[in-house]
Amino acid sequence: MRKYILLVSVLLCSVIVKAQDPHFSQFFSSPLTLNPAFTGKFNGQWRVAANHRDQWPSVPKAYVTTSASIDFPIMKNSLPEGDVFGMGFSGLSDASANNALKLNYGSASLSYHKAIDENGYNTIGAGFQATYSSMSLDISKLTFEDELQQNGFAQGTSAEYIGTNPLTGNNRSYFDVNAGVLYSGSTNGDNNYYVGVSAYHINRPKVSFKEENWNLTNRLTVHAGGYFPVGDMTSVNVSVIHQIQNKSSETVLGGAISLSANNNQESPTNIYIGSWMRVKDAIIPYIGLEFGGLRIGATYDINISDFKAASANRGGSEFSVIYIMNRTVGKGIPCPRF
Repeated sequence: MRKYILLVSVLLCSVIVKAQDPHFSQFFSSPLTLNPAFTGKFNGQWRVAANHRDQWPSVPKAYVTTSASIDFPIMKNSLPEGDVFGMGFSGLSDASANNALKLNYGSASLSYHKAIDENGYNTIGAGFQATYSSMSLDISKLTFEDELQQNGFAQGTSAEYIGTNPLTGNNRSYFDVNAGVLYSGSTNGDNNYYVGVSAYHINRPKVSFKEENWNLTNRLTVHAGGYFPVGDMTSVNVSVIHQIQNKSSETVLGGAISLSANNNQESPTNIYIGSWMRVKDAIIPYIGLEFGGLRIGATYDINISDFKAASANRGGSEFSVIYIMNRTVGKGIPCPRF
């Protein structure tokens, strides 16, 4: 009984009250959902990224989120040295409350980065993203507290309140516009630091399953990070993000130590160990492995919020994969990693 009520509470808070976007603990491994300005901003021919998150596993399929993207620089031979023109495509699927609510996003992104020094170590850029989104709600998969009768559950007033057909559910779609800016810098070509700002849902599309004018609230994200060698075989990687949407906000900060297993700059093999923290919500241990242009990362949220009693301290597991094809050998132009 408690799990049914909890599922409904999660659904109503995310859809009706706060309209909060899906998010990843490994935000640094999902560049196109973090900031459209990251599009094409890497050393290589093309980049593929994928993320999968299962939040609150003690609650059956409370939130299951999967994303994938591909991006690449274009028109290299037509641009001034150090400039980058990027294009990318991404998709995201988010299922809530045991698949009762499903959201699907498909996006196309463009960005341009202008070198502001002769070495190309410091750049400033902007990115834009157009998204087509669809969502569906299946009330038949939900059981509400006020539907509990003496002889069991009977669907009724709650389904009618949301305004959907309990048998067929509801489907909606909308068009979305996102944008961002990014500064990326380096002092010597071996390190990198960056700061960016992105805004999602600029056009505030209507997302309600009812006829009221409920619009998706803008999401503003401020983020920063960098990597800094501290020896021949060790570097420090740090990142922070602060997001605000409606009355919801989150701050995640932390870092990882990377240890080189082969001390080979042409084909590095690195092991990452570290942790991030979502303030007042979760501690997020991280482990990663990088080799041959491929980086694999895994985290597990340890819930420390007031919800820990229901979640049994289990915030959720998350996995990420990033592969960069034909990564630049040598220094290249320093680009953000975390």
